[in-house]
Amino acid sequence: MRVSIDSDLCIGSGQCALTAPGVFDTDDDGFGVVRPEGEGGADPMVKEAVRACPVQAITLDED
Repeated sequence: MRVSIDSDLCIGSGQCALTAPGVFDTDDDGFGVVRPEGEGGADPMVKEAVRACPVQAITLDED
């Protein structure tokens, strides 16, 4: 699975980083980013982070 965040949609609520901190982080401006060393879609909390995003900026592509 591949996880991505649409930076044009992200409002910086931080729900992704709170829900799945092994996969998501926030940048210097407070917007969500996918950790390069993260577990990607393997983390069971990723789907919850997708649901928790208030603007649906997170995409989970199943390969």
